[in-house]
Amino acid sequence: MSAGRRRAGAGEAPADRLQQVVGVVFDTDGVIIDSARLHAAAWKTAFDACLKANPPDDPPARRPFDRDDYLRYVDGKSRMDGAASFLASRGIALPPGTLAEPPGTDTVGAVAACKEQIFTERIRARKVDAYPGTLLLLRHLRARGVAMAAVSASRHAGELLDRSGVLPYFAVLVDGVEGGRLGLPGKPAPDLFLAAAGRLGLPASRTAVIEDSLAGVEAGRRGGFHLVVGVDRSAGPDTRAALLDRGADVVVDDLSELLTDSTED
Repeated sequence: MSAGRRRAGAGEAPADRLQQVVGVVFDTDGVIIDSARLHAAAWKTAFDACLKANPPDDPPARRPFDRDDYLRYVDGKSRMDGAASFLASRGIALPPGTLAEPPGTDTVGAVAACKEQIFTERIRARKVDAYPGTLLLLRHLRARGVAMAAVSASRHAGELLDRSGVLPYFAVLVDGVEGGRLGLPGKPAPDLFLAAAGRLGLPASRTAVIEDSLAGVEAGRRGGFHLVVGVDRSAGPDTRAALLDRGADVVVDDLSELLTDSTED
């Protein structure tokens, strides 16, 4: 955490800090909509197949992909960056390839394409909902006239936000397709968040970021945002501390915690 940066909770409640901003940039998966678990499950299927086809030399590195791997190496990153990060952590050296390759286990791009195929099939076979606490916060912020943007490394973000009924809350969406078109680096670089705030016409210093991934809260910190809120839905014993360590000012289990009795609709 950079010197002099304040954390909400040290004499100032997160709801009070949120009152000080005029814009909020939301991550999508795991913050707005309940889709992070589908991403994690799709990655597990793709990575476990890759581990079987390309077993690492070190036997302990052959263990299946798990929740900690998802949070540490994949969550919040682009598909190529996430795939490359995890495979490197297990000592698997594959050619990079491209996302246009057929799904498989021979290149990083093929593994990422495998994940994409699995995820696409699963999200189109079931309903994906917005979190109730997030809906409460969205309604409150809209009533206050706060500008809102959604950000995602996924190219499915617009479809998922539309299907869950929350897309109209957001004046701006910067997703994986738009980030790729603009050549923006993925998290933990702050560029996606800064692009979203810029399209709202706001500086980072007057904007909050809400994120559930380690890479995402680090991006918010690097971008100089007024408030970085970490969301911990993992129930893991170390996730809250890790989010704070990466740069979150405060960590909540649900976004309804950002409302007080006096601010709720």
